Amino acid sequence: MTAAPPTDGVLVDRYGRVARDLRVSLTDKCNLRCTYCMPAEGLPWLAGPQLLTDDEIVRLVRVAVRLLGISEVRFTGGEPMIRPGLLGIVAAVAALEPRPRISLTTNGLGLQRLAPALRDAGLDRVNVSLDTVDAGRFARLTRRDRLADVLAGLTGAVAAGLTPVKINTVLMRGVNDDEAPALLRFALAHGYELRFIEQMPLDAQHGWDRAAMVTADEILAALRTEFDLSPDPAERGAAPAETWLIDGGPARVGVIGSVTRPFCGDCDRTRLTADGQVRACLFATEESDLRGALRGGADDAELARRWRSAMWGKRAGHGIDDPTFLQPARPMSAIGG
Repeated sequence: MTAAPPTDGVLVDRYGRVARDLRVSLTDKCNLRCTYCMPAEGLPWLAGPQLLTDDEIVRLVRVAVRLLGISEVRFTGGEPMIRPGLLGIVAAVAALEPRPRISLTTNGLGLQRLAPALRDAGLDRVNVSLDTVDAGRFARLTRRDRLADVLAGLTGAVAAGLTPVKINTVLMRGVNDDEAPALLRFALAHGYELRFIEQMPLDAQHGWDRAAMVTADEILAALRTEFDLSPDPAERGAAPAETWLIDGGPARVGVIGSVTRPFCGDCDRTRLTADGQVRACLFATEESDLRGALRGGADDAELARRWRSAMWGKRAGHGIDDPTFLQPARPMSAIGG
């Protein structure tokens, strides 16, 4: 391995990891106010001129796919479905050669209405964030009484063929940590794939406390009170979720232990924020600006060179266990998942 980043080819770092999966944040705004993500009044949103335009997003994704070997594109937010140009962006990315696999992470509000159009535009599947199936608890957690709309969105996604539909769930101690088996029963009943995610230090309030976090081991113990779980023999690869067969399979449940079971050594992700910054890691404290170069007249080759350089500096791990770990200044809503 050389001491300098490569001048052509894929997005490789100093440890030999290759980024194939691009997460693109389309907006930092959200129409929910989940207590573990942001305050009730919201956040100071990015100003319009700071945001990449639809054409700029498509151009950068094109550079990533054609010049940098990206084969999967996930659109995130904030809440990506509130981006007015979402359908056009998806359609333009679906038209790229080679065509990447395209997915969307959403809170599900409005998904019932948009699912057919998203499928027609070229979206392959969705991940929906859902932390409870109790309406009162949902209202307290999100500060919005919209559980019925999310459930309708899940149904609409299946009807539109945006499958497999995955559910992302964060358990919080004393809030919804008693609900793991119920959430899995719900997912199994409807054919959704459930993924529990350890709460990460990405809240706007910087109130994350590892001691209060519900760990992967605790999640599995809760599930085993009602289900028999056995290790999934399928190769995990770079997938963030460890999966288990439920009662012998074929149904599976996943746990993303980002904090207690880090998978940094197999990470294949690169991130582009809504304002055009490359992030080599979800927990990075530094970013590399592509928006300035793009608006300054850089050609595709130069944009690719800058992106390679940004990923070359990716650290070996996120360092949450290190006493010197600093939470990123940007919250999850501004970074993109």
